[in-house]
Amino acid sequence: MPAAKKNLVIVESPSKAKTIEKYLGRSYRVVASLGHIRDLPKSKMGVDIENDYEPHYISIRGKGDTIKSLRKEAKKAKKVYLASDPDREGEAIAWHLSYLLGLDPKDKNRVVFNEITKDAVKNAFKTPRSIDSTLVDAQQARRILDRLVGYSISPLLWQKVKKGLSAGRVQSIALSLIIKRENEIKAFEPEEYWSIDSEFKKGRSKFNATFYGMNHKKMKLPNDKKVQEVLKNIDPKADFDITEVKRRERKRYPAAAFTTSSMQQEANKTLNFRTRKTMMAAQQLYEGIHIGKEGTVGLITYMRTDSTRISEVAKHETSLFIHDEYGAEYAATKPRKGKMPEGAQDAHEAIRPSSVLRTPDSIKEYLNNDQFKLYKLIWSRFVASQMTPEVLDTMAVTIEQNNVQYRANGSKTKFEGFTKVYKTNKDKDNVLPNLEEGDQVQLVSNNPNQHFTQPPARYSEAALIKALEENGVGRPSTYAPTLDTIQRRYYVKLESRRFEPTELGEIVNDIIFDFFPDIVNIDFTAGLEKDLDSVEEGKENWIKVVDRYYKPFAKELEKAQGQIEKVQIKDEPAGFNCEICGSPMVVKMGRYGKFFACSRFPDCRNTQAIVKEIGVICPKCHKGQIIERKSKKGRLFYGCSRYPDCDFVSWDKPIARECPVCHSFLIEKKIKGGKQIVCPNGDYEETPQK
Repeated sequence: MPAAKKNLVIVESPSKAKTIEKYLGRSYRVVASLGHIRDLPKSKMGVDIENDYEPHYISIRGKGDTIKSLRKEAKKAKKVYLASDPDREGEAIAWHLSYLLGLDPKDKNRVVFNEITKDAVKNAFKTPRSIDSTLVDAQQARRILDRLVGYSISPLLWQKVKKGLSAGRVQSIALSLIIKRENEIKAFEPEEYWSIDSEFKKGRSKFNATFYGMNHKKMKLPNDKKVQEVLKNIDPKADFDITEVKRRERKRYPAAAFTTSSMQQEANKTLNFRTRKTMMAAQQLYEGIHIGKEGTVGLITYMRTDSTRISEVAKHETSLFIHDEYGAEYAATKPRKGKMPEGAQDAHEAIRPSSVLRTPDSIKEYLNNDQFKLYKLIWSRFVASQMTPEVLDTMAVTIEQNNVQYRANGSKTKFEGFTKVYKTNKDKDNVLPNLEEGDQVQLVSNNPNQHFTQPPARYSEAALIKALEENGVGRPSTYAPTLDTIQRRYYVKLESRRFEPTELGEIVNDIIFDFFPDIVNIDFTAGLEKDLDSVEEGKENWIKVVDRYYKPFAKELEKAQGQIEKVQIKDEPAGFNCEICGSPMVVKMGRYGKFFACSRFPDCRNTQAIVKEIGVICPKCHKGQIIERKSKKGRLFYGCSRYPDCDFVSWDKPIARECPVCHSFLIEKKIKGGKQIVCPNGDYEETPQK
């Protein structure tokens, strides 16, 4: 008797296949397509512009065996289900699979779920639907436009600048934002200002206060002269009066559960995770982790979302959990709804644990370090979003003498609320002594401090993602690859976790800005995102959308081909000769930055890394120079130029001064908010520099 035919389910990844097969049982076979199997060709444009932008798709190179295996499985299957990810990209993968396997796209064989749990998967198979052509059209329109832009500008950059360059819609805007910020930093002129930070005491209790103004008017201190005028009015030995005490109760509400963007930003800020690392760990948590007796379980909901919406089932389960775990007073009766970003598609829920009962500590042993840190962050943020606000008792005090006012602000947590689960750096009490109007306090110290206004900070990964999202550029799935591309092309580099444009990045940005202004026009690109959403909603025809954006671009392209002059990235003389052939060495621009190379290349292939001397003689051998080096992970450290003969290394920057106590070398140590000169032996330290 022949074996009963099984239903075939095709997903994207093997780990997802493993998890789902366990839930569906013996009558189902679950296999993986390993991502996309059909795409536009790499070797040519692959879009017929004259014929309604008809795409020419081909099977992806290296996927032949996978396609053969899928066809074989589909032939012997009772029914084929397509269960790729629940987004535009996933819908397109399902559509391509349908074509290659000869399935009817109108057949109800598409299955989607937002979380990989037994109930979610089984329920999804009760209501399969046909492939959503509007989702496919929206993805296809984006893919075709990106191909038209990328494959038109890139050859131009190869021809006019150097081989291997590329340009794209979202990456060009990301690069433009970084360079705009760099120009603001270069143009910035610091302004001097002063503060008077003081310490007062009431009895034995000391507290800090800051100069506010005179005659109850806020006063700026632009220079030392103004500071001295204020100090003349003060008698440091006389008492100060407490003239006003304002006590208030303030509520601080929790943030909404994570979207893709807010998760990437928070993981970057609090866990020091790069965007790629965050998405990799999130993908693993979504697809399934083996957690002991429960087997393989998807621990979080789908990680590509721009929505803060939460399902009623999840809200109910979390409310019961908070009641049982922390008490009824911690459970919000009506949790606040997060504000949706403008243009959010709201196709999926926010990122949350698939079950709040799987606390981070209960499954810690089954997760690696990255998975645990990210899961804890997602779990805590979600649970906190369903909790009551933190209640703070705040106190604002005015301290006065001879019409000179100081202000002191204090706060104390009255009720923890959501901070019981999700603490941030803001959650520190600053308790003032019990002060009342009419009390008198004594001045302990008055510290005038000179400051200078700081230029805007360079973008971190978190700040750049936030800027792209706020400007409506890109979608959740595009942020990680965009940041990856601009670094891989060496248009930008990460220095101290901040983006800095390279010379190459500035050249490419200038060309795009001068000849393709629409590409770097934020409103233009954000408008396209909205039009793609309209295609998905069935309100717009994808061909018309592509046409509307491509036609003006084609005119710019024609103009650029005739007008762009070849950019010469000249080799600078290095000032010394090649030790192999004696020819002059030059500084060349490579994929990873500048390096020394022989001017007779390719006949002589001698190259050397460029090292930066800091003007300090090695404190160990007293012969070599201290130079900047980078570890394998890109962290800056300092070492002797005579390595390996001298093995001196230091994470902190040595300076050309001796310790006045032990006569060792001194180092410049980075501290929060500035730097400090200290002795590595702990014998000496100077006042920190802001």
